[in-house]
Amino acid sequence: MAFNYSKLRGKIKEVYGTQDNFAKALGIGRVSLSQRLNNILDFSQVEIYNSCDMLGIEREEIPLYFFTLKVQKSEQND
Repeated sequence: MAFNYSKLRGKIKEVYGTQDNFAKALGIGRVSLSQRLNNILDFSQVEIYNSCDMLGIEREEIPLYFFTLKVQKSEQND
């Protein structure tokens, strides 16, 4: 299952300027953040909550930022 993190990427850019700056603030490496944003690794619950605090995301908005399913190309054509 792949998630669409485009809204999260936009919020990171808005608040921290770069993913590298955000990764450092979150306490993970740049590569680790990239792996999460590219659906190679999953965000932990602690990382999700800390990210929300750092980015000013309300708890009710967690599904929009972290659990929006990525639409497959075959689904887009239907």
